[in-house]
Amino acid sequence: MSLIPRYEFDKCVKRYNGNRHAIGFKCRDQFMVMSFAQFTDQISLHSIDATLVALSSKLYSSGIRYIQRSTLAHINETKDWHIYHDFGQILIARARELYQSEPSRLDVDGIVYAFDSSTIKLCL
Repeated sequence: MSLIPRYEFDKCVKRYNGNRHAIGFKCRDQFMVMSFAQFTDQISLHSIDATLVALSSKLYSSGIRYIQRSTLAHINETKDWHIYHDFGQILIARARELYQSEPSRLDVDGIVYAFDSSTIKLCL
């Protein structure tokens, strides 16, 4: 997570006033928890909650805070998705810069799309 540009993320949050009603759990906390869930291949809010409880003592040092499942569900429903869309575009632009001189099979000069192949069953 140290590679994630915090300044750019904060600009996206400010643009859409994402922390307007946030008291203790802000957009960055949501991003950290959902990124952790993606990296650990969680399939539901229940599994995210169980993993956070099981690893809570280890996650604190990495900046990820525990949040109750109902609160996470509410935040996922109410936060403006444009924050994460804009931030994703920033990350894609950064990837283009990093791979500009690399002779690789990735076509980062063209249009780059990021697809999330996970499905959270509660959304179905």
